[in-house]
Amino acid sequence: MIDIFVKRKKQLVIFWTGIIVVTLGSMIITRYDPVLGITAIPKAIIWACSNFYPTEESLSKLPKILSKLRETIFLSIAATTTASILALLFSLFGSKTTNDNSVISTITRLIASVFRNIPDTVWAMVLLFSFGQNAMTGYFALFFTTFGILTRAFIETIDEASSDCVEALKSTGASYFQIVSQAVIPSSTPQLISWVLFMLETNIRSSTLIGLLTGTGIGYTFSMYYKSMNYNAASLVVISIVVSVIAIEFMSNYIRRVIL
Repeated sequence: MIDIFVKRKKQLVIFWTGIIVVTLGSMIITRYDPVLGITAIPKAIIWACSNFYPTEESLSKLPKILSKLRETIFLSIAATTTASILALLFSLFGSKTTNDNSVISTITRLIASVFRNIPDTVWAMVLLFSFGQNAMTGYFALFFTTFGILTRAFIETIDEASSDCVEALKSTGASYFQIVSQAVIPSSTPQLISWVLFMLETNIRSSTLIGLLTGTGIGYTFSMYYKSMNYNAASLVVISIVVSVIAIEFMSNYIRRVIL
């Protein structure tokens, strides 16, 4: 018992020593000064209170800002819903509960892993060469990452939620489509919807950053106002984004409470 305690204590010491070494090394390489960073916070707050707030003149730009915000939200919804449909189809092939072919299951999981591990901003930079700066680039960037994440999440959900129901239907001689429609989908639906809502919230946040790269949506609007030093209008953009994200999160939480 004492040996186990000593071993765990040694592991914790090694772990925290490694964390400290990596942190200090990163600070040295990036020339980050923590004291300067902390002392700069009050100055940043004072600057924001003095410059970064909506004015009567900036409120005249609110219709345009809301139009771009609506474009961003609809783009996120389109990418999320279409990716979730394709992810559901792929998850049926990747799940060991609904597919006995280990080769197809492994290939499906590998495809999902590739799409999942490439960030949407990287996808946006790659797709810029093919589609240029437009909404299509932002759509596919969100779509590819969402597809990878949801495919993996759906596979795990199906494996955990519907294994008993599937075995029961298989024992009665039910067909594959009967198993999927009567066991897999009904037992997994609450968790699947919860994952889709989570990705929708995430994509609305991510699409703002992607808009900076693709020159579309609310992200590009913020960039234009900020670069032209119209900080009052830029602050209005930030406020509209925050309000919309909070509203969507409240709606998502309400839907989760209803379905779960």
